[in-house]
Amino acid sequence: AERYLADSAAAMQAREGRLLDEAEFMAMAAQPGSLILDARSNWAFERLHIAGALNLAYTDFNAETLTTLIPSLETRILIYCNNNFLGAPGAFPTKLPATSLNLATLSALHSYGYRNVYQLGPVVDVAHTILPLSGADAAMLSVARTGSR
Repeated sequence: AERYLADSAAAMQAREGRLLDEAEFMAMAAQPGSLILDARSNWAFERLHIAGALNLAYTDFNAETLTTLIPSLETRILIYCNNNFLGAPGAFPTKLPATSLNLATLSALHSYGYRNVYQLGPVVDVAHTILPLSGADAAMLSVARTGSR
């Protein structure tokens, strides 16, 4: 437990200055050596996610799965979670802030040696975000964005 708390504290300290707005997130995602990681369940990911994101459910994090998906500890990893999005409660159900998946994901990545991690900072409405969204619910979202039926 002491190691977990120490790793979590170090990860939260490293988080300072690494919260990105939507435009910064998109710009950084477009740079070589960047990877968007969605640590939500496979089911939620399939419903709606940031286009181009790779999915590894937090419950599946271990040395082997992380190394397979992210072989280099130097990779720039961009993360987001349910609490970053409003307007799609099926795909992005809101969690209590203290249980945010971003915090758990950041802490776990830090524990496995990944230090180049950035996080989407703001809460954005899926109907108005500039982030490209993909998944099974994206077609319905597209209709809502254009206002057509």
